[in-house]
This record gives sequence, structure tokens and C-alpha cells, in this order.
Amino acid sequence: MIPDFQTIMLPLLKILADKKEHTLRELVPQICDKFSLTNEERNELVPSGVQTKIYNRVTWGLTHLRKAKLILSPKRTTVIISDKGIETLKTYPKKIDLKYLREIPDYISWKETILKEKLDINYPNNKSAVDEIETEKTPEELLDYSYSQIKEELAIELIDKIKECTPSFFERLVVDLLIKMGYGGSRREAGRVIGKSGDGGIDGIINEDKLGLDSIYVQAKKWEGVVGRPEIHKFIGALAGQGAKKGIFITTSYFTKEANDYQPKNDTKIVLIDGNKLANLMIEYGVGVATKFNYEVKKLDSDYFDE
Repeated sequence: MIPDFQTIMLPLLKILADKKEHTLRELVPQICDKFSLTNEERNELVPSGVQTKIYNRVTWGLTHLRKAKLILSPKRTTVIISDKGIETLKTYPKKIDLKYLREIPDYISWKETILKEKLDINYPNNKSAVDEIETEKTPEELLDYSYSQIKEELAIELIDKIKECTPSFFERLVVDLLIKMGYGGSRREAGRVIGKSGDGGIDGIINEDKLGLDSIYVQAKKWEGVVGRPEIHKFIGALAGQGAKKGIFITTSYFTKEANDYQPKNDTKIVLIDGNKLANLMIEYGVGVATKFNYEVKKLDSDYFDE
């Protein structure tokens, strides 16, 4: 019988106790051996047919262990046990499941953050509140919540990957995204100006529409620290120096509240795009991502049954 992803978590952590980096493809066969799965069970597919069921469950087991910070991902394709994971094994837990993880502050914090953002609900800072909200969801809400979790995980992966890229690649990525959103005409046209002006904090200029009736000035920076209001002031000053009225400030980091709340007193319009928004726009417009699988959710067609 194929174990569920919660049953898999403790065996996974024990395998990782050797403190070596392991890939997902290395771990799946070891879990199969651990639970003595038959060839038929090892090859059984999830309903979408895109991957095996055991591979899917190992993936989710690792995801939850990572959110509890019992394991780390030094690279996108590898995992390694953390010091916290080593200490956890020293307590000889009989089982590691979602109930167990909800005793861990890092895991509780992650769950609460998601629920607050996705459901816009304020609730006490305790694990029982998290449990209550999750169990009260309808099947449709649970499906949407699961989709949101997958999307958030992808957004995190995107930002981590972008931070590994060169500044010039990041500028090209911004061009591709803006073109997908309807700006700039062609990639070649946009590419001639983006990243080449370098004038007073402006990294590039892109057409607002395909006819080039107006221009938008862009600053695209891979920041590590939080971007504050002074940086926005500099950008607005650079726009004024170019006689420009529209600008987009894109960063892989975050903006302070003061930066987000700032509104120029003149008729200059600027849009701030932080790392999270950038990743979600990339997902929405299909930049740097590929469709894994699709689900169709059907409902009763009442009209069909009308006589």
C-alpha cells in the first residue's frame, strides 16, 4: 500500500540523517524500498497522469518538512537535513505528521501567513485556530487553497532563481514580462533601449503600446535589502530629468510602507512591483514557468435536465 505523504515524513528525515545532500529522484526509490512497494505501486500515477503517486507524495512530504525548517534546500533540486532536523530525530518521535509540525513555530508562522493573505482572516496566534479554519473549508475552498499553496511555492522558487541570475538576464526577463503584458511592441524593439540608458537611475525605456505613442521609464534592480522612500524619490527625480511622466520600479526585494504609500505631488505616475508581485505576474503571464497539468472542475448542468 502506498503511504500518504504524512507517513513518509519521518522516514524521509531519517534517510537525510546522514547529513548529505539528496535529490528527490534519489529519495523516491529509498522510500519505495522502505515500504516494500510493488512495481505496480511504484508506477501508479496520480489522476492527472503526469507523475507517479509516490513521487508526488514524497515531494509534498519534503515540502512540509522544509516549511518546518527541519530540512533545507541548498539547491533547487537537492535537500539536506538542518540542525533543527537533527535535534528533532534525537527526541525519537514515533511519527511526524501535520499535527506534529503544528507544534513547531516556523511551521505555524508559515501556515498563518498563508491563511491571512489568502483568506483575509484575522485569528488568534495559535495552531488550533489554523486547524479550525482548514477543516471548515468546503471542497471548493480546499481546492482553491491547495492551488494557492502550489502557486506560492512556485513564486518563492521564481524569486530564488531570479536572484541567482545576472543583472543583464534580469533586465531581459523584465522585457519579456512587459511585452507579455502588452507593452513595448516586440522584444527586439524593447531590447534596444532596456538596460542601455543608465541615466540617473533609469535602466531602460519601453513603449507603453505597440505603436509607441508614449514611453514608460523602467528601473529594474536585484535588491537584497528593503527599498525605502529615498530610492523612490531618486527615481522620480530621474524621471523629471527626462521629462517623463510614467515609470515602473521593479525589485526582487520589498518596499517599505513609506515607499508604497508615497504619491508624487505632480502628475508623475509610478508603479512599484516588488518580488512577490513580480513572481505572480510571471506566473499569470507565463514567463519563466511551464504548465505542469490542468484540472477541470465540473458542475451539474441544470439546463440539460429541463424538460
